Amino acid sequence: MARTKDFDEDEVLTKAVRLFWLKGYNGTSMQDLVDGLGISRSSLYDTYGDKHTLFIKALEKYKEFASNKMCNIVSNTTSAKDAIRQLLELTALELVDDNQHKGCFMTNAAIEVAPHDAQVSHMICQNDQEIENAFYQAIKKGQECGEITNKQDAKAIACFLFNNVKGIRVSAKSTSDKHVFDDIIKLTMSVLD
Repeated sequence: MARTKDFDEDEVLTKAVRLFWLKGYNGTSMQDLVDGLGISRSSLYDTYGDKHTLFIKALEKYKEFASNKMCNIVSNTTSAKDAIRQLLELTALELVDDNQHKGCFMTNAAIEVAPHDAQVSHMICQNDQEIENAFYQAIKKGQECGEITNKQDAKAIACFLFNNVKGIRVSAKSTSDKHVFDDIIKLTMSVLD
């Protein structure tokens, strides 16, 4: 007879996201996971297989949560410029408000793990494409109604905006000065006029 789990897998996965996000993949030991997740080593192996599998599941959970927030902004904001500003501000404010200066979990994984791990690299590329596409959809919507200039190609603007998001994510590892990010967002938004 199979044993029932005495822990909530979703709650444990949320803890894993926080732990990997704070310490990184290489900086998180199996003992850190056992201690931080509050489950036995055997339960960890039985449920998640190994550290790498748990890391992938944690990245997927983070990606799903972040993607849903971004898609909701694009879908539920009538003004294309407001949607884009909200996407940029969402990125900056979440990072500025983080006293631990963890940065973005996906960006951290892109820098630390993706160069050596094809599965993580694929996830990062897929995530990047989804975010760039969210910007593209908002830009196209804005260009069609005349709110955003047609002087630039929508795909090129989306790529530019996403590049700025990545820059904000990396910069947030070393600064939490909201004014710096406000200035970046203001200048980035000027491209849309």
